[in-house]
Amino acid sequence: MKKLMNLYDESNWEVATGYSQGTLKKVLRDDENVKTILLKLPAGFYMAPHSHITTEQHFVIRGEYESAGENYSEGSYQIFFPGDSHGPFESPNGAMVLVVYDSI
Repeated sequence: MKKLMNLYDESNWEVATGYSQGTLKKVLRDDENVKTILLKLPAGFYMAPHSHITTEQHFVIRGEYESAGENYSEGSYQIFFPGDSHGPFESPNGAMVLVVYDSI
């Protein structure tokens, strides 16, 4: 049986290395070719443009962030395919974002 994990509680958060200081992550799935994490972006978050070798999906759960001149608020969804450059990402007030990486 899979372990039940609540997205909104304060357990299972850890420092998200490679992100702006103060960013936290909750790893929901980490298998060979897929990863699902919940990111808690602090106010003032910034990440430079970058790309990946996998598909990356973003679901904004709370708050909002800005990317490439667009505002992504609660309920927004984005998908980036392997090699797509994306960013920069900025969140003046913080956000919670569900991020799914896969090999599609």
